[in-house]
Amino acid sequence: MSDKVSAQCHCGSVVFSAVLTDGYNNVLRCNCSFCRMRGAVVVPAQEVDVIKGKDKLTEYRFNTGEAAHYFCSVCGIYTFHQRRSNPEFYGVNVACIEGVSPFDFPVVSVSDGINHPKDGGKGGVAGYIRYEPK
Repeated sequence: MSDKVSAQCHCGSVVFSAVLTDGYNNVLRCNCSFCRMRGAVVVPAQEVDVIKGKDKLTEYRFNTGEAAHYFCSVCGIYTFHQRRSNPEFYGVNVACIEGVSPFDFPVVSVSDGINHPKDGGKGGVAGYIRYEPK
């Protein structure tokens, strides 16, 4: 099932759409030094379309420089990134998707980015994050 979703940064300077080819079945987190500070859903790279504000996007690369992380230069919100493990896919910040909150997912898998396969590690699932509303 493919669903086209609308998304934007906090201030609305960057507006984009993405096609979720598997709905929200691949929402994940990562425990690497950078990703553990945010969350994403994985989509094919060609399915992310910046509608407005491409000039407002700022790119950040670290460590090996393989993954490109994009942020709004106005409000600082992470919008999406090109995945290091598979550059043909982007991680899209679920909190940017209209009508979606990271708290909508009771259980989210955490990828073992600390032991990334491209660094000689095994990767896989490091654990799970659970959210239980009060």
